[in-house]
Amino acid sequence: MSRKTIIILCILFFMPLVIYFLRPSDESRIKKLFRDGSQAIEKEDIDAVMSKVSFNYTDEYGLNYLYIKESLKRVFQQMSDIKIEYENLKITVSEKTAGAEMDVRVVATIGTETGYILGDLPNPVHLTFTLEKERTKWMVTKTGGMPFKW
Repeated sequence: MSRKTIIILCILFFMPLVIYFLRPSDESRIKKLFRDGSQAIEKEDIDAVMSKVSFNYTDEYGLNYLYIKESLKRVFQQMSDIKIEYENLKITVSEKTAGAEMDVRVVATIGTETGYILGDLPNPVHLTFTLEKERTKWMVTKTGGMPFKW
C-alpha cells in the first residue's frame, strides 16, 4: 500500500471516533437550551425563547405554543430588567424524551418597582420540564410547578 492510501484509511478510521467523542451529550445540549432560553427571556427576545418550545407544547394549565407566545408579548410589555436565576438543575434523558427539574427565581421591574415575581431568596419555585427530541434538537413540550395560571 502506498503512503497516501494508509493516510486516507487512518483518516477514515479515526474521524468517526473523533466526531463521537467531540459531539456534545444530550445532557449538555439540554443545559445549553436552558442557559440560552433564560438569556433570551432576559433580552426579551420572543423568537429566541419560542425556538426552545415545541409547536406540540401542551401542559396541565391548558397552555399551548401560541398562547405562550402571546403571553410573553404581554409580559415583556409590562416588565423590564428581567433577571433569571436557576439552580439545582437535574436532567434525566431517555431515547427521545427527557425531564428536567430546577429551582428558579425571577426578578423584574414593573413600572418603578423591582422585586421577585417568581420565587424569592429563601424559597425558589421548583419547576419541572418535559422535553422531546425533535430531529436533532431538544424542545420543551410541557412545564409543571408554576404557582399561577397564565
